[in-house]
Amino acid sequence: MDTRFTNDRNMLALAHRPDTAWADLTTPQRIAHLELEGYVLIPDLLTLEQTETIRSELAPLSTTGTDYSEHQRGRSNVQWDDVPNTVDVIALPAMLDFLEALFGDAILCTSCAMSVSKPGHPGIAVHTDAQPYGSKIFGVQASSPALVRCLYYLDDLTPQRSPLKVIPRSHLSLHRDANPYNRYLRHPDEVMVTCRAGSCAIINQKIFHANYPNHSDSDRRMLAIAYRPAWAGPVAEVEDWPAEKVAALPDHVRPLFRSLNTRNINFDLPNRPDDLAEDAPGISPRRWM
Repeated sequence: MDTRFTNDRNMLALAHRPDTAWADLTTPQRIAHLELEGYVLIPDLLTLEQTETIRSELAPLSTTGTDYSEHQRGRSNVQWDDVPNTVDVIALPAMLDFLEALFGDAILCTSCAMSVSKPGHPGIAVHTDAQPYGSKIFGVQASSPALVRCLYYLDDLTPQRSPLKVIPRSHLSLHRDANPYNRYLRHPDEVMVTCRAGSCAIINQKIFHANYPNHSDSDRRMLAIAYRPAWAGPVAEVEDWPAEKVAALPDHVRPLFRSLNTRNINFDLPNRPDDLAEDAPGISPRRWM
């Protein structure tokens, strides 16, 4: 197993940094950036008070180190823990409004996890979260054809404290180097994304991404929530949410936890169905305007 640091300290000052005025983007512009570049940042979705409350809720929870570093730790399914303010973020109105505009479909939450990149974390390998046939790491759920992951940062992302790394537009490539099962230590076109605590980066699951090492002296904590449109189910049946745990979720969160096997498609679609539509705004470039 390759356990090298993905980037040393000297590389941080040379990293490419986007100069986008994230706070000034309209919803159509955010959709355009996400669809074309593969990611978008929405700053300050959580207030400082909310961020501090969530950090305090998550702090007592145990985490598990990764196989490549004890300094990269995580916990899955935090929606089942006694963390009510954290669970509320799953149904954050501003995010659901954006996802409704993005998907134009009913929204399903497919995961909610926390991660901690501690000082000494060597950086995550560049990878995708999309595996069209499933994988040992992500399971069959990763085969969903359309999914975004919303990364809520609970600490300021600085160049030294494990900022987000993306390879813009890599989700568009048809080259074999873009095989979603590939992994890379780093890439010459990687971009470093920094932000204030409470901001959220939304990534297309197909984009190659990672995070940089934590060369700072403090933790970088994150809440990662994945969503997909109702039509985009996995290629095979997956283990569903425990019904009794879903029933215990708050009323405003529970609808997002419908069956993970929801797959609203028409397998028997004919060549020319009756009453064919003559417009579809969701596939028009007008959605970016």
